[in-house]
Amino acid sequence: MTATARTPHADTAIAQAVAAQREWVAALFDRLAAGSRDEPGVTRDTYGAGEDFGHRLLAEHGKARGLAVSHDFAANTYVSLQGREANAPRILMGSHLDSVPHGGNFDGAAGVVAGLVVIETLRALGIAPRCDVTAMGVRAEESVWFQVSYIGSRSALGALPDGALEAKRIDDGRVLAASIDASGGDSAAIRRRERHLDPATIRAFLEVHIEQAPSLVESRLPVAICTGVPGNFRYPDARIVGRHDHVGTPRRFRRDAAMAGAEFAVMLDRLWQEEEQAGFPMAVTLGRFHTDPAVHGLTTVPGSFAFSLDVRAYDPAVLERVEAKMLAGIGEIEARRRVSFELGTRASAAVGPVDPGIVAGLEAAADRQGIPTMPLGSPASHDSAAFAAAGVPIAMLFVRNEHGSHNPLEAMEIDDFLAACTILADWVVREVA
Repeated sequence: MTATARTPHADTAIAQAVAAQREWVAALFDRLAAGSRDEPGVTRDTYGAGEDFGHRLLAEHGKARGLAVSHDFAANTYVSLQGREANAPRILMGSHLDSVPHGGNFDGAAGVVAGLVVIETLRALGIAPRCDVTAMGVRAEESVWFQVSYIGSRSALGALPDGALEAKRIDDGRVLAASIDASGGDSAAIRRRERHLDPATIRAFLEVHIEQAPSLVESRLPVAICTGVPGNFRYPDARIVGRHDHVGTPRRFRRDAAMAGAEFAVMLDRLWQEEEQAGFPMAVTLGRFHTDPAVHGLTTVPGSFAFSLDVRAYDPAVLERVEAKMLAGIGEIEARRRVSFELGTRASAAVGPVDPGIVAGLEAAADRQGIPTMPLGSPASHDSAAFAAAGVPIAMLFVRNEHGSHNPLEAMEIDDFLAACTILADWVVREVA
């Protein structure tokens, strides 16, 4: 079968080959959930027992199917159908296998299983691909654990930021470098910025992911084609320092850290509203926002206030503009409230622009397969953005999912998932045949 000899019958064959995999796909998702159950939901902790289980399951699946299985310095897992031309740039499909604590079973994992479905579709159609076609199980995408973005994907690309390997896991204090080594990786190679994946050898990185806000549910559509992945800047461990005082202290004498925090939050919300009214979608999240539990009380004016901040947008200029306005606003609050902001370590991730040619190809594939789609910007960051930052062409497909993500109620339907796999397989067939 060649890319130029396509027929309606061949297009139907792709859909049939994908649909025929429904049973093992559902069983694999069930096995993944059963092996990482942590009621409510699942916990596949980054470089911990849960994530390790997911990668073992992926490797076992690949070996059982006679596929090539390998790992890299970050203990990412690769399952490949090897191509006819050894030097042809490969197609990577995948996502992460870790989860937030008590999360859902499909966030991340759907993208890995989608890569496996495409590989099996090629085999069912008797296509020996021109290049390697690889399903990648990515490590450590969920930054909740080490508060560092894209650990697995950036490590594979030789782009993990300086200092990241010294990050400590928030729950048990384990250092990232030691955690990588304990899961079979090689933190020393990452520290030397050795590169397992050369962007020049990758045709595309393609990621299927559940939607994380109910846009498809609202629109009654099974699949969306991503228009872009947001970048971000983050302050994961910031605080405001004022002075603890008695509850009866008059306002003019106070250095109230909590009131400064409230003013800061209102300022950020105003900046967010201004940007969106001007046509620039973005998001602001104060994930932690609290007084010091060791000393706070009903009759104490708070002298310390802690928060975390995540700001994301689709345009680097928006991120730069919002951060500059935020920093200026902090200075004004400090002067007015007589407090000081200690923002701590700053982290960031680049905006991930999708490749317009691949997006057009996915739109054409959806049309050929009769699958209705809509364009949709990602509300969240994804490993795809790390590949885009390295110069790899990327694209994403979102699958309808009720109740959002990062919670046990994720509700992706297998039929919707297979619709996304059909679109992806249609595009891959044309690239590799």
